[in-house]
Amino acid sequence: MFNRLKKYCSTIVQLTDSELKLIDTYFEAKELKKKDFLLQDGKVCNFIGFIANGTIRHFHIKDGIEKTCDISFENSWVTDFKSFTHNTSCIMNLQAMTDTTVFIIKKENLYTLYNECNKYETFGRLMAEEVAQRATEIAMSLSSDKPEERFQNLLKKQPDLFQRIPQKYIANFLGVSPESLSRIQKRIHTKIKS
Repeated sequence: MFNRLKKYCSTIVQLTDSELKLIDTYFEAKELKKKDFLLQDGKVCNFIGFIANGTIRHFHIKDGIEKTCDISFENSWVTDFKSFTHNTSCIMNLQAMTDTTVFIIKKENLYTLYNECNKYETFGRLMAEEVAQRATEIAMSLSSDKPEERFQNLLKKQPDLFQRIPQKYIANFLGVSPESLSRIQKRIHTKIKS
């Protein structure tokens, strides 16, 4: 069941077969239907999740308006690190954009896994660094790239994005209105044709 996760882990840290079997013990599969929440604001996040398939939108609500912070796909990790680390209520929502399978490990199981096999502690650090790097890239892009550049970078990383995510969420993530996103798309397609 956890073959995708085991394969992913093996690309990050060298693990023996018996070490890989620990995934079966400590992780659990969670099936989400489109629009189901993996995490809602106000709750304490007590897990880290690995997206086996599907798509998760990260958003918070400000002044009654949803603000998309990120969109995660297969082979990505999702959590609210602040809530997870400090045991506080989160302000982040994690919502399935498609039918999604997430392999989750609860906080207490994660620490038990770290004690049982220190290679997973190394893996956990590398995974946290990957998540932090992604957050830094998004923040830098929002502060310095023009919307058209952000759009093109997003398309390079996720060429099938528009088949999987409604345009209004992509626009929200890019920090533009759906109408502006349509104009950006039109400009890019015009440049490609000429």
